Amino acid sequence: MEIQSVHLPDQPDLAARVRDLASEAARVDGIYPFSEQFLLGLVDARVAHRHLILTDGDQLRGVAACDDSSCELVVAPDARRQGVGRALLEAVGDADVWAHGDLPAARALAEASGRRPTRRLLVMSVADQALTEAAVFEPRPGFEALSLRESAARWGRDTVEQAWLDANNEAFSWHPEQGGWDLDRLRRAQEAAWFDEDDVLFHWDTSTDGKPALAGFHWTKWHTEDTPAFGEVYVVGLATAYRGQGLGDPLLRLGLEHLAGKGARRVILYVEADNGPAVRVYEDLGFVVDEEHVVYSQP
Repeated sequence: MEIQSVHLPDQPDLAARVRDLASEAARVDGIYPFSEQFLLGLVDARVAHRHLILTDGDQLRGVAACDDSSCELVVAPDARRQGVGRALLEAVGDADVWAHGDLPAARALAEASGRRPTRRLLVMSVADQALTEAAVFEPRPGFEALSLRESAARWGRDTVEQAWLDANNEAFSWHPEQGGWDLDRLRRAQEAAWFDEDDVLFHWDTSTDGKPALAGFHWTKWHTEDTPAFGEVYVVGLATAYRGQGLGDPLLRLGLEHLAGKGARRVILYVEADNGPAVRVYEDLGFVVDEEHVVYSQP
């Protein structure tokens, strides 16, 4: 077996083989080994991911993908229990490693390398009658809900994107993936094949003098990779000046109503497990935990 460092965006055929390997693992495990951003990093050099591939002859047996803070790994289903995962973990050194789904085999491998769980990300969902009950948006006086498309038509794309960016960075100043964005990063996110301007919803404060202020946004995502299609609460954020005013609930319901109106019978979201207040809000709306993703770190 041999481990090589490669730049996958420069090798589209190899990147396609890696994606196929990840899809094969997902069929076996019931969960995808790479997150959305790490899948993007296979083909987009701007993401600046590093990749290690483990081969046996001409057979691709495993892959590690890393950004500046963590790594994600996949091992070919027919190459498991042969030291592939252990070799990749050794190759990434002390980097944090994600275990999507926190499957028993991945958990055992991480713990055998001395790593311990340091971050837990929950996938929660609401469906059917509970979704119908939660998807009721009641606008507040002095506020107006508009999509990205509608907002840009009224105030201009540049103005709206800057307001969106500011609210995002205020809401997620603490977050390792969602915080600290610039306009280039925001616009790259809009290049995703699934992106739709009508699925980004803004809550504007129209009581201010002159140009309305952005109180918050609810970026939803429509998943068509499964049948039936389903929705996702992709990102919800409140600007600093509008926190503590009870606007989080209507902002969340705004997106749920939008997704239900598109025909969703199920909606998912991701939330940090240690964000107790947010988890309780989602539970009160009928969300339940479906999956858990765990970061394993060296002491």
